[in-house]
Amino acid sequence: MTKIARVRTPEGLVCHGVVQDSDTIQIIDGNPFDEWEPTVKTLPLSDVKLLAPVSPPNIIAIGRNYRGHVKETNASLPDHPAVFLKATTALNNPGDDIVLPKAAPNEVDYECELVIIIGKTARHVCESEALDYVLGYTCGNDVSARDCQKRLDVQWARAKSFDTFAPMGPWFVTDIDPDQVAICSRLNGQVMQSSNTGDLIFSCRYLISYLSQNFTLLPGTAIMTGTPAGVGFTRRPPVFLRPGDTVEVEIEGIGVLRNTVTAER
Repeated sequence: MTKIARVRTPEGLVCHGVVQDSDTIQIIDGNPFDEWEPTVKTLPLSDVKLLAPVSPPNIIAIGRNYRGHVKETNASLPDHPAVFLKATTALNNPGDDIVLPKAAPNEVDYECELVIIIGKTARHVCESEALDYVLGYTCGNDVSARDCQKRLDVQWARAKSFDTFAPMGPWFVTDIDPDQVAICSRLNGQVMQSSNTGDLIFSCRYLISYLSQNFTLLPGTAIMTGTPAGVGFTRRPPVFLRPGDTVEVEIEGIGVLRNTVTAER
């Protein structure tokens, strides 16, 4: 399994590298979307700044795609994917703060998600060939302002797209079975969501094919595949993010995406 991270070096260079033993990174020459090879330059991970693994041209997200999450919201199983977009300006790095926005600070929720990263242009792709278009997979957090999503707006764009509301990382991996990995979230060390992508209603293969019938998937496109049961707004009492919190998303075979929470200044 290859783990590839995007980092900023001490000299300020933004580049990709292969993560080795989770504590060093070997810088690569070339582009992970094309041909590349490792260089002789190896750095401790502690010496570099981990960035979101890609800078996506689009962030496409899927709502209500885990059976457990549909059940906890008392909804019916969908017969087709619920597709929405997150602004690319919501992209956030591993280790950086999730910022509670002044416009809607009180009901901000966590959502652990498996993220598909598209590796080459995909249009009208059949389901059997869909994974051939994948560069890799990473952890994501579809942070959501529930008051905007459920009461204040008529659609989800603002609720899902405040700055910092799309953490991704800490790197992407190239070789997992995306439809059979454990996924969980933790809030201040307490497990909030615990599931497996086997509970997905629409598989990763299906999602790539379905989305490609509707619009072109460009290299670097991030597809957030949905969140399992255990989100904050379904709990009694509800649990929302507060300044000082730490949120972790862990996916089997990938790693842990960790972000702290702060209030907008």
